[in-house]
Amino acid sequence: MSVITTINGIPLFSTRREALAWAAANGLSGYHTHVYQNKTGYMGGATHSQATSPRTTTPTPTQTTTTPTSTPSTSSSGGGGGY
Repeated sequence: MSVITTINGIPLFSTRREALAWAAANGLSGYHTHVYQNKTGYMGGATHSQATSPRTTTPTPTQTTTTPTSTPSTSSSGGGGGY
């Protein structure tokens, strides 16, 4: 990937394809442009505010093991012995 620079921590690419790939990898779509040192660069995300807004990430599922627990049994002894 050819990163020209970063703006607000977001990479500015030399091609639209790279910007679109970055956008897709970060849950965004589209691209917008910036001019840096008289050269047009491409940033992922349809707008700059979309590209720089905090993104929520989908938590990675973790495997949990459930151990069955036993339910204590209650026993009653009926009758009351006649002493």
